[in-house]
Amino acid sequence: MEQFRPADLVALFAAWRTLFAEQREFLIALDGKVGDSDLGITMSKSFAAAAETVAAEPPEATLSRLLRSAGVIMAKTAPSTMGTLTATGFLRASKALEGVEAIGTAQAAAFWRAFADGVAERGKAKLGDKTILDVLDPIARTLEAASAEGQALGPALARAAGAAEQALEATKSMVAQHGKAAAFQEKARGLQDAGATVGVMLVQTMRDAAA
Repeated sequence: MEQFRPADLVALFAAWRTLFAEQREFLIALDGKVGDSDLGITMSKSFAAAAETVAAEPPEATLSRLLRSAGVIMAKTAPSTMGTLTATGFLRASKALEGVEAIGTAQAAAFWRAFADGVAERGKAKLGDKTILDVLDPIARTLEAASAEGQALGPALARAAGAAEQALEATKSMVAQHGKAAAFQEKARGLQDAGATVGVMLVQTMRDAAA
């Protein structure tokens, strides 16, 4: 797939809904090691609501409108920390893609950069804090480089997913600075960050949809 159009975005949200329903227990267990054990519940609930909401939008709905609708319902459905951060990411992405008719590599880069910046600002996080941002920023940077090189969407997303997987592995050596995980400090070292795991899952699904 060279571009994501609105119908493709609706299908992508459906794929995310399926993914997080399937990974619900895994994310609960992963989050439970140093967190609140609610991540799997948050992601499955919020993406189920988002998928239903975007599917109910009229055929003429734009990419920006779909992303905005998803962000709004996610914020209402799962107002936990990760639910709020994910909702913020989609709301920021909706603004970045205002007036855009299709998502190619450049637009995907803008999407992920806006998503990452929104999460950083809302969560007051910085790189190295062992959060989802440690995966989102490499995704955005990789897509920005791919766009500058004129790389097509499919290969660019594959490259971004690879960068995300490497970044997730790197979170194992970090010490958490936010949320309940921060209270565990050294106990969290050696564990991959649960939020960053969600970021990898998001881009992997987008990669698969474009393949």
